[in-house]
Amino acid sequence: MKKIVLIAAAIWFLLSACEKQEPLVYSVNKSAELLQYESELAAEQAFQESLTQESIAESLRVEEEKAALEALIWKKKDVRHERTKVKGIYLTDVTAGGKRMDEIISYIDQTELNAVVIDIKNDRGRIAYQMDSPLVSETGSQSRNIEDLPGLMKKLKEHGIYTIARIVSFRDPFMADVRPEWMNRKSDGSVFYDNSKMAWANPYKREYWEYLAEVGSQCAAAGFDEVQFDYVRFCTERGMNDVVYDEADTEGLSKTQIITEFVKFISDRMAEQDIFCSVDVFGTIIDSYIDSTAVGQDYAEMAACVDYMCPMIYPSHYGNGNFGIEYPDMDPYGTISGALASSQRALFKEDESYQAIVRPWLQAFTATWLSNHAEYGPKELRAQIQAVYDSGYDEWIFWNASNIYDWSAFQSS
Repeated sequence: MKKIVLIAAAIWFLLSACEKQEPLVYSVNKSAELLQYESELAAEQAFQESLTQESIAESLRVEEEKAALEALIWKKKDVRHERTKVKGIYLTDVTAGGKRMDEIISYIDQTELNAVVIDIKNDRGRIAYQMDSPLVSETGSQSRNIEDLPGLMKKLKEHGIYTIARIVSFRDPFMADVRPEWMNRKSDGSVFYDNSKMAWANPYKREYWEYLAEVGSQCAAAGFDEVQFDYVRFCTERGMNDVVYDEADTEGLSKTQIITEFVKFISDRMAEQDIFCSVDVFGTIIDSYIDSTAVGQDYAEMAACVDYMCPMIYPSHYGNGNFGIEYPDMDPYGTISGALASSQRALFKEDESYQAIVRPWLQAFTATWLSNHAEYGPKELRAQIQAVYDSGYDEWIFWNASNIYDWSAFQSS
């Protein structure tokens, strides 16, 4: 029995000693070559990890730069309305608010016509009706040429007539006395007037942009389908060399750059009101770099910014020999065809980038001031319309400053 106890005590002692024993540590004598290899391997692994981290950081930087660049690239905003193929005529605010309007609507009902362009901010800078806008009211520019605009709009809608509000933009003689700081001015601070005693707003004055945008927004609120901006350009008459522009206003932008910036701005503002935006341009700028830079209108650039481009391609406005035609006013079909061929060349793009619909202004008046001119009656009007169709376009508007139209020129409805 005593032997068993001794054996058990010995076993207990051995087990206790094992529990207290530290783990065995093997000491390996590494050669200098092995140590060098392990050091180089660790350095390579660290280098590869740094490359991976740099690659991830570079990818993130590229994505951030791409996103920032896309944010800077302007894109035309959509208007969520079905488009109408316009066949229209121009009306002054006096005509639209006068007694002739019922007769005009009656004629429109009987013909292929389906649209009217109405002066809302006219050539004198006056607003055609009383707008509910503090900004417009404080200028005193409102008139009552259209006494009951809601009633007029209701009647036009009842007859299915597409309505376009014309806003004369940078020619604004009314504003010369009210906001001279917005106007083209000479070095002595006086307002510049053209040969017709008309004053022009300074296109670099963004405060004036806000005024035009407010007028357009009010037209949207009144129910117009489209706002059309005319005189979106610089004045080119004699004496403009005396006009000076502050560097703080110009921001280093050329005439064409600032006009394009304005068109983008006004297009955005109209799209925010969910209303179509169009601009009128000189037909002669399409083929002439000199004319384009003088007025500040770049046809292709502007066509990327709006819903409709409306080139004024009146045959009477082209000099003798244009498009190979001796007297353009006497060949309405050939002149319109030539002008629209120029438009197609100017707007040709191989990609699918956005472009506005082209809707030309046509001539419904006789240019008596030309020594070689045609009497513009139904035949001449139909010739222009046919030229539009044969050129691949299907919308048009006729201009007559007196609003006197020969209704027989238009097909029966």
